[in-house]
Formats: sequence, C-alpha cells, structure tokens
Amino acid sequence: MAGRPLIGVTGPDRGGVIAWLMTALALRRAGARPVRITPSRPREAEKVDGVVIGGGTDVDPFHYGEEHHGLESLLQEDDGEAGSSLLDWLVGLVLTLFRTVFARHTVQGYDPDRDELEKHHIQHALYFQTPILGICRGAQLMNVTLGGSLHQNIEHFYTEETSNVRSILPRKTVEISADSRLHGILATSECRVNALHDQSIKALGDDVAVSAVEPSGVIQAIERPGHRFFVGVQWHPEYIPQSRTQQGLFRALVESSRQRADGAGT
Repeated sequence: MAGRPLIGVTGPDRGGVIAWLMTALALRRAGARPVRITPSRPREAEKVDGVVIGGGTDVDPFHYGEEHHGLESLLQEDDGEAGSSLLDWLVGLVLTLFRTVFARHTVQGYDPDRDELEKHHIQHALYFQTPILGICRGAQLMNVTLGGSLHQNIEHFYTEETSNVRSILPRKTVEISADSRLHGILATSECRVNALHDQSIKALGDDVAVSAVEPSGVIQAIERPGHRFFVGVQWHPEYIPQSRTQQGLFRALVESSRQRADGAGT
C-alpha cells in the first residue's frame, strides 16, 4: 500500500501561522505528511513529493517588469451574514479571531526572500513534474514565474452594483471551465469561495490556461495542461474546511503526489 507523501507548504518566516495550520490539517486529512518551508527553514525541492505555494503578501511587481503603483486597497470587510450558512459563519468567526491575534507577527509589504524561495520550487515543479498547488499569492506567483503579470489592484473590475468585498467566508461565486482539470477535481461548474486578495492575474504566463473566473472577469483559477498537477486558485480552500468540494483540491494534490512518489504516470 502506498505511503503518505511528503508535501511541502511554503510561507513567510514571520506570520502565516493560521494558514500553515489549516493547510497542514487539510493535507493530513487527505493522507499526506505536511512540512513547512520558509526562507530561514528551506527544504530541497527534490526532497518533497508535492508542494503548496501558500498565500500571503503581494507579489513584488519587479518580477513582472512593473513598478509598484502605490494604490491602497479599497476593499471593505464583509459583515459575513447574507448567503452564508451557520457553519460557514462559525468557521469564519474562529479563523478571523485567530488571524487577528497573529496579524502583528505578519510581514508587511513585499517579501523578496520568500519570492525567490517559492520561484525556485515552482521552477523545480515545472521541470520535474512535481505536483504543485498555488493558493492566492501562490497562484499569482506561479503565473508570474511563467512570464505572466498581475493587476496590482482589482477595484477597476467592480462598480457600485457589483462591489468587491473581502471575506474569509465563501461569499463569492466563481464559474469553472467545463473542460478544465479543476472541473474534474471539484466536480462542479460553479462554487462559492472566499476572497482575501488585492491583486489578480492579468496576462497569462506561458502555456497557462484559465480554469475559473468570477462574473466581474477576475481570474480565479489557472492550470497548466500537460503538467502532472499544476493548479492555482485565487481563493483560500484551507479556510473552508467544512466544504468537501474545496477539500477535494488537497485530496487531488495528495493523490498526484503519491502517484509520483510511487513512480506512476501522470
């Protein structure tokens, strides 16, 4: 019987504790052994069977040939009521409290050491067909590493009628491409997700395909056809542990990583 694959989870040296704990929980539930990777605690890319590029600070526009625009986010915090179940609301409340407690330990601004660490793992995954899942910032950096670019601020996608709202709760609806790998993983053409981002994918990187969008046009997920498992989502599935659909992302990553560890095909 196949063992539990070792999955690296990248993050910052300071902060990111709740994201790490929730991601580790999701991976353990899916049958993996998670290990945290940070700039001060790196791990050789070839020593892991799969990797999660986690969320966090914005990607430095230097990596896609632009300057920082200096725009502050205009997103408003969601009240978390309409459209959410009681379980969603309770999970969101607990996670918000914990994230607030740990926020003072979080790196503010860009994190060049983390950028370089994660770009290395992305490049290794591309070359050696290592299964990789990008979450929020992680999906953005995967796209940038392949030559793509980002919108530094997404407010221009919205109007007064379609205002954007930050929420740890699954309040935003995204549409999933029927012919995408993501559709096969989540087994749905539409799902509800959370939103904690200011940036989003703009120009696509080499051989990157869009697999989900929101009605405003913001790209919500990408993948790379032909790769064993190269999937990036703009939302945070680790913060939706009550959703079996969202946890399917971690199950799919773990299964692909297990097959790679066992020497199976794509």
